[in-house]
Amino acid sequence: MYAIFIKELNSFFSSLTGIIAAIVFLVINGLFIWVFPGELNILDGGYATLDSMFIIAPWVFLFLIPALTMRSFSEEKRTGTIELLLTRPITEIQLVFGKLLAAVVLTLIIIIPALVFFISVYLLGNPVGNIDVGGTWGSFIGLFFLASAYAAMGIFASSLTQNHIVAFIIAMLLSFFMFVGIESMGSLYLFRKIQYALVSLSIHEHYRSLSRGVIDTRDVFYFLGLAVFFIMSTRLVLQTRKW
Repeated sequence: MYAIFIKELNSFFSSLTGIIAAIVFLVINGLFIWVFPGELNILDGGYATLDSMFIIAPWVFLFLIPALTMRSFSEEKRTGTIELLLTRPITEIQLVFGKLLAAVVLTLIIIIPALVFFISVYLLGNPVGNIDVGGTWGSFIGLFFLASAYAAMGIFASSLTQNHIVAFIIAMLLSFFMFVGIESMGSLYLFRKIQYALVSLSIHEHYRSLSRGVIDTRDVFYFLGLAVFFIMSTRLVLQTRKW
């Protein structure tokens, strides 16, 4: 598993994929919260808060994470190396977890530079440090969990096809559905009786909860459970090649 993890992480940086992803994430968020005028602009709002970034970031990751993970298994299938990997003394779980762990570590590497926004707002506050530190750290943790969930869904989508673009589209649609789609279904009259259950299954609901600065074990277990579900689903897809 360690060898898979290192191989995947090296592939992200040898092709500059990881660096480009980090730059894209920082530039898009930076433009919206500092440059483009409007409600999301911190200077226009006049409040020492990073709420704008945590509104934008999940939507940026909605496209960015599927783009990072779309080659995870689809490339192995396209080149035929998936057969070689599956004959090695490594279980499907270890193979999937190794690839997912690399994607999660890359996600963390992408998020860490965004701390420069936190430091900027912290110093610009009047007085200095006039920012909800607890809520901000909770939002960073929630963003990491959200991106990790996207990564798990991206790995799963990549295992379904050998076409990179198809894997990207599936991962993006699946992430969108789990983020806001399933919550929106709860507002429909048809699903009014299970509205609470649908909302509780939404990534957005748990991300919003963590953003309040309170690390609730229910939210943590939700994201861990979501990751386990897609790890097992990816494992099942890989096992079907042996049937």
